Amino acid sequence: MTTTATKSAQPLRSAAMIASIADAGVRTTSAPFGHALNALAAVDPRIVGLTADLSKYTDMHIFAAEYPDRFFEMGMAEQVMMMAAAGMAQTGLVPFASTYSVFATRRAYDFICLDMAEPKLNVNLVSALPGLTTGYGPSHQATEDIAILRGMPDLTIVDPCDAVDIEQAVPQLAACEGPTYTRLLRGAVPRILDDYDYTFELGKAKVVRPGQDVVFVASGLMTMRGLLAAEELAKRGVDVCVVHAPTIKPFDADTVVEQIDTDRMAFTLENHTIVGGLFESVAGALVKRGVGRQVRAIGLPDEFLDAGALPTLHDRYGLSTQAVVNRVLAELVGR
Repeated sequence: MTTTATKSAQPLRSAAMIASIADAGVRTTSAPFGHALNALAAVDPRIVGLTADLSKYTDMHIFAAEYPDRFFEMGMAEQVMMMAAAGMAQTGLVPFASTYSVFATRRAYDFICLDMAEPKLNVNLVSALPGLTTGYGPSHQATEDIAILRGMPDLTIVDPCDAVDIEQAVPQLAACEGPTYTRLLRGAVPRILDDYDYTFELGKAKVVRPGQDVVFVASGLMTMRGLLAAEELAKRGVDVCVVHAPTIKPFDADTVVEQIDTDRMAFTLENHTIVGGLFESVAGALVKRGVGRQVRAIGLPDEFLDAGALPTLHDRYGLSTQAVVNRVLAELVGR
């Protein structure tokens, strides 16, 4: 009996640890990055794809199947992949290189900096498992990737919300001057922004949902959570404005500061430590403009996070939709 119970429980635990980030009822699109890259490659012969032994887990396998002669498997050698991608860009190709966020940022920083950013080469890094999108603990949780990269000159950093963002971002990344780093959402990716009047524009933040009482400035999957929380809060008479800021660098300070500099209670929502990411980008923008508004941070703590089932971890660390709702209600009561 013990053996049978253990065997039946294990698949549920594994599935929960790698669960989709989509909330119940939210539509999803399978592998939007891979399909968007294929669509771009069909009209641009300069597009090439590389991966560091992770094609299946970064949706690069979609590109590899369609364009095997333009795909390069570099093995578990992220630093070599960065140098190879930089060399390809030097010859006029437009490489998209994929790995996990932790491997790109922790293992290959110097290669990104000196081989790509310093010569301003158009290399596009698409890095999966950003922030808390896996339950497999600190070795795979890139909770500080934006903080690591934000200080690098001439690097564009994108934190897409959903499949809509990813599909629209890919051609703009290819056309961007200099290197880019995108926090990739892979597999069954939520699709929520096409329910709103929204178009991705590199370097721009957008007011996705207007609201009179509270303002959220969000990036990545937390824009989805912010929109879902806004719907729940509306049932309680709280009208929430949601500003989506998918480009962390360069940061659209004008749009964000304009939305925060009101009488509304303001929050940042990010799937990243509150150190060095969206919250500090917003805070810095406010200080530079002399705007004295309080902003409350919803994000990950400055610590190594637990391993476990992903939905449980999102509840524990305040990223779930219900956790956002609870936090806003608590702050409004204490105001």
